[in-house]
This record gives sequence, structure tokens and C-alpha cells, in this order.
Amino acid sequence: MQTSLPALPIGILTNTFQQDSLASVLEAIASHGLLHVQFDLNCAGLPSMPDAIDLSVAQAIAAALAQRDITMSAVSGTFNMIHPDARERETGLRRLDTLAGACKQLGTDVITLCSGTRDTTSMWRRHPDNDKLDAWHDLLASMARAAEIAERHGVTMAFEPEVNNVVDSAQKARRLIDEVGSSRIKVVMDGANIFHAGELPRMRDILKEAFDLLGDDIALAHAKDLDRDGDAGHLPAGQGKLDYALYLGLLRQSGYAGAIILHGLSEAQIGGCVDFLRSRL
Repeated sequence: MQTSLPALPIGILTNTFQQDSLASVLEAIASHGLLHVQFDLNCAGLPSMPDAIDLSVAQAIAAALAQRDITMSAVSGTFNMIHPDARERETGLRRLDTLAGACKQLGTDVITLCSGTRDTTSMWRRHPDNDKLDAWHDLLASMARAAEIAERHGVTMAFEPEVNNVVDSAQKARRLIDEVGSSRIKVVMDGANIFHAGELPRMRDILKEAFDLLGDDIALAHAKDLDRDGDAGHLPAGQGKLDYALYLGLLRQSGYAGAIILHGLSEAQIGGCVDFLRSRL
């Protein structure tokens, strides 16, 4: 591990906090000494993916963060990119365009995505049709549109490989980036999300392969944990089975210098998770 380099900053997903205003959310974040966020518009009283964003509202959000020296490392733009209903996909892409158009005013240039699932009730639930060729073709079409939106607005779209989604491995993530062929398409790396059933004993090899394939294309990193394979991690960082020494070491070796975003935790667990990460960074 490159111990001579500055420690990676720790951030958090804003919807970790159940507060009644943007100001109270940001004050709570700052109280933990955190200066980086993956921002969800719902903490500012908007839908996560609104049909319209008043640019003065976006500027006010940016000003509120700047007042507390908090950086918006990314803004959440997740929708089901392979929803079986093409109208749902089209609505998501239209709203993604709206969000991308507000990024300059918000003060970020990274939008996080979910590659999606054929499940119609949750974009993070596994469905057997995810492995069919038509699901991949729908994903390619959606991601190509996302790349065009990103090019037009000067932002980066970062999708997250996750075992319950159509992009359920580092190999598929690499394939998607290569097939779309846009430098605007990157990944969110989360070491707790990529282990299929029976793969946990091979954690070291799987993590190393993931970074070999995707290390040059990481736009954002997440920190949470897992207690079993075959599903995405649902535990706070440091409270499960993920080899954090290896995960953080691979992040540094990849050249990633951005924030590590905590999520999958309660407000009461933040202090312990921050201490855990700081002790290993």
C-alpha cells in the first residue's frame, strides 16, 4: 500500500440522515468531520430524480454545501435502466438529462447510476431475466443515451456493479464500458457488492480481478460490508467479512484519490464506521 500518499477522504450518502431540512442534514454531516457527500436531492425536498430542477434551487444547494466546506463528490441519478417497460426507461433517461443539466449549478460532475434489473418493484432485486440477451441490449441502449447526455453536459456517469443487477460482476462492467465506448462512462467501486453465491472464499482473487479490470475507470468508491455472498452488502463498514485492508490497498494502488462514501448504515453507526475507516487509511 502506498502509505506515503495522503489518506483518502471519507464521505457519506446524504440520505443516511433523517433530518427535516437540508441545513440540518449538512450540519449533521459536518458534526462527524465529513466533508464529502454523495448527494441525493431528496434531502433538499426534491424527488431524487425530478422532472425539473429550478437552477436557483441547485445554486442554493451548492451554496449550502460551500458554506460548510462540503464537496459534492457525486449526485445520485439512479433509475432502472433495464425496466421491462420502455416508457419507464424513457422517463428515467429524461430525468437523467434534467439532472445532468443542473450539475454545474449543483457543483458536481459525477452522476451515479444503477444498471438495473428486470424486476419491476425494486431496481436492486435480482431477476432471472437479467441474464437474457434482450436485457443486455436494453442496457446498452440506455447506457448509450446516458453517455450522450454526459457528453452534452460535460459530466461523468458512474454505474455500480452489483450481484442483483444486470451488471453483476467486474467482467460485465468491463464489457459494458468497452461496448459503449465512451470516456464518460465509469464505475462506482463497492467491494461488498460483487460476490456471487459461493464466491466468498475467493474474496482476495475476486477483488484483485475487479481492480485489474476496472481500476482505471473508478469515479467513486463506496464503503459498506457484507455477511454473506450472493447478495449486495447491507452492513456498516467494518462489521462484516470484507477484507478492508485489501480493499483499501487496491483502491490506493489503482490511483484512486477521491472520497470513500459510507452508506448502508444508521446515523448511530456513523462514528464507529468513520473511526474504523480512519484507522485503516
